[in-house]
Amino acid sequence: MDNAILLASGEIDFMIHGLFSYELFGQEVWITTSHVCVLIVMLVLIGFSFVAKHKLNRAAEIPDGFQNVIELIVEKLDGVVEGAMGRNAHKLVNYISTIFAFILISNISGLFGLRPPTADYGTTLALGLITFFLIHIAQFRYNKPKDIWKDMCSPLPPWLPIWLPINLISEIAVPVSLSLRLFANVLSGTVMMALIYGLLSKIAIIWPAALHVYFDLFSGAIQTYVFCMLTMTYVNQQMETE
Repeated sequence: MDNAILLASGEIDFMIHGLFSYELFGQEVWITTSHVCVLIVMLVLIGFSFVAKHKLNRAAEIPDGFQNVIELIVEKLDGVVEGAMGRNAHKLVNYISTIFAFILISNISGLFGLRPPTADYGTTLALGLITFFLIHIAQFRYNKPKDIWKDMCSPLPPWLPIWLPINLISEIAVPVSLSLRLFANVLSGTVMMALIYGLLSKIAIIWPAALHVYFDLFSGAIQTYVFCMLTMTYVNQQMETE
């Protein structure tokens, strides 16, 4: 629920709300405010992509303002991925750039009255699982089975797999920790802003901009960077074979 509704009702509400439901294979499925916010973020990104593609197809030799913005975004994202992944950057730059844009816009969507989609664990868990599968796809693609087994049994020899259960748990913990970190940080900012708007009522219209800058913009950008950096680090570790 957005801040305007919070002010109008005078109630503190930072929960996810069901909008309508339908039956699928005998199960009741709900469309919630999180689904709507994800759709809005996706439409914004798709719209920006089409505009950027149209602009670059007619790129001027001397770039104007919008072309400069596009080139700056691409250059910075390429630099971040190359700095983290080195020679493997070209293999993951498109994916990292996409999720960076999605997570960042989702995190700062509270500035525009939306409930951030990343404040829903269903969204962040999906992102964490994608990272998990990328890690293990890279692991099986760039490593030999005997090396994978050796790594899973370390620090003991491969013929003594005492540490195998612990290493398996640590692998499973990767998507959980990634998703919970992003979810908890964004949700805490959402809860704080909801409490501020609910407790201060109309007075809150005057001065919460500085708090939005921190909880939505600054913290949102930091969490986006952390998620993408950890994803690149985990995947790159599997690509760097000896």
